Amino acid sequence: MPGLIGGYGNYLFPLELMILDLIFRRVNVFSYWVLPPAFFFIWTSFFTEGGAGTGWTLYPPLRCEGQITLATDIILFSLHFSGVSSISRSLNFMTTGIESRKGGIDWSLIGLFGWCIIVTVFLLILSIPVLACGVTINLFDRNVNRGFFKPQLGGNVLMFQHLFWFFGHPEVYVLIAPAFGLVGMACQLVSSKKVLFSVKALRSAVQAIGYVGCMVWAHHMFTIGMDGDSRAYFRAATMLIAVPTGIKVFSWILTIQGSIFKLRILEFWSLGFIFMFSLGGVSGVVLRHASLDVFIHDTYYVVAHFHYVLRIGAVFGIFLGLYLIYGYLVRLTPNKIFSKRFFKVFFQGVNITFFPLHFAGLQGQPRKYAAFPVKYSLWQAWRTLGSIINTQALNLFVYRMYETLLSFRPVLWTITGYILNSVVHRSISCSFFVVRKIWRSRRRPVSENLNTYLKKFFF
Repeated sequence: MPGLIGGYGNYLFPLELMILDLIFRRVNVFSYWVLPPAFFFIWTSFFTEGGAGTGWTLYPPLRCEGQITLATDIILFSLHFSGVSSISRSLNFMTTGIESRKGGIDWSLIGLFGWCIIVTVFLLILSIPVLACGVTINLFDRNVNRGFFKPQLGGNVLMFQHLFWFFGHPEVYVLIAPAFGLVGMACQLVSSKKVLFSVKALRSAVQAIGYVGCMVWAHHMFTIGMDGDSRAYFRAATMLIAVPTGIKVFSWILTIQGSIFKLRILEFWSLGFIFMFSLGGVSGVVLRHASLDVFIHDTYYVVAHFHYVLRIGAVFGIFLGLYLIYGYLVRLTPNKIFSKRFFKVFFQGVNITFFPLHFAGLQGQPRKYAAFPVKYSLWQAWRTLGSIINTQALNLFVYRMYETLLSFRPVLWTITGYILNSVVHRSISCSFFVVRKIWRSRRRPVSENLNTYLKKFFF
């Protein structure tokens, strides 16, 4: 989140809206400086009374009765700090997107990355308060002897799971949606096309994913004893997400289709992201089946699924965005040989690490266990080999960054910089032209005239 939204979002979102910066700059700075205390509390919890053993889901009653150490309370406070940062940043982005339209900029003029940021901050504003309520109630249960999640006091243990996963599933799209916009920009650049294929369908698909993604949280809870009607609804709604997801994937592929494949680094990362995300989506379609999910729930099949979608998808999006705007930001040219070699090694490493976990999960290997039977040792050996390859790939990336700065190869012209500069330059140079045309045709409303001429100018 700090990389995709705080980094690329702060830099590219104002350019998408043709403005200089976000509206509330001090709120933007505040959202950044709240993150270090959150990281500090998390690191402190590791060394406090042996650490918290609740897992990343913080399920009761383990969190309330099994882990009574101070480390668990510190983690809950760190979640509050990070939630304040996310909400303040999201309100700033949402306000900027709404207020920028008062100058006459129509929604159709906003690019795919801008739409992805808008959907992302909407999901954050919707889901973060729900998690904050659950975390606050946890603190009351632990320290004030309340019984919201304690069955012996009349509480409901499953209520926290609903609160957590109502936040947890939209958070998946919060992490991956900005990468959708970066992939769309990269596909448009490598194909040298004016617009993406079916850009209106792409925008509608992103909006549909954000809307439907808020209503499928309980597919993480098929094993709690859910009634048949609820299982049928969440299974069908989860399958429905595959429709806009397929629209995005085919739109990216058809945008690249017909262009000359020159083995450029952006083409590698774009196609790599599409492959990884598609593979993770296919395994998600398997998991949406309620009856099948009962057998592979909490196995390494689930680990492989969300790592292909999130760990690999979001990380590929970060590296793609870095290669997309690196020359424009730093004004230095990276070494093409090292860049392609890093992608190839990293691509092999992540697949060797996580693809065998599908087979381990289908064999019934459970996650969150420190020791396993010998029959699972083969997949663990492949996983260890893939982790070693990933480490070497990251070392190669660090050396590539060091070599770029040390060699000092200035970049004279980049296609990314040309497009970004042209957006700002055209928005400034056409201002007099637009105002003059609007003034000459005063019979129609001003907003209608401005939208009309901006569409003609940009499209």
